[in-house]
Amino acid sequence: MASEAILEVTDANFDQEVLQCEQPVLIDFWATWCGPCRALAPVVDEVAKTYQSKVKVVKMDVDRNPATPQRYNVRGIPTLLVFKGGQVQEQIVGYVPKETIERALDKLA
Repeated sequence: MASEAILEVTDANFDQEVLQCEQPVLIDFWATWCGPCRALAPVVDEVAKTYQSKVKVVKMDVDRNPATPQRYNVRGIPTLLVFKGGQVQEQIVGYVPKETIERALDKLA
């Protein structure tokens, strides 16, 4: 499901890949059965390509990795969180246009 510009993260490697990352990180919480998640996937792919050198884009399957979504109070999917310096800076819930994601990233990148 993840493209070459997007890394699949797990509960096990989340701290290393997201919290300890020098650059801003956009994480997409999704599930295979989620229609809006599948609709948002190509948008996230486009954003990943556009911001390739400025923002790290990762995905996390909430069914296979329940601890991290719970830790960050992710109640609905798709949920996008933007981390910078190990802290959540932005939260976007539901299917949104690419511009909404870009606006959130432009504040940080």
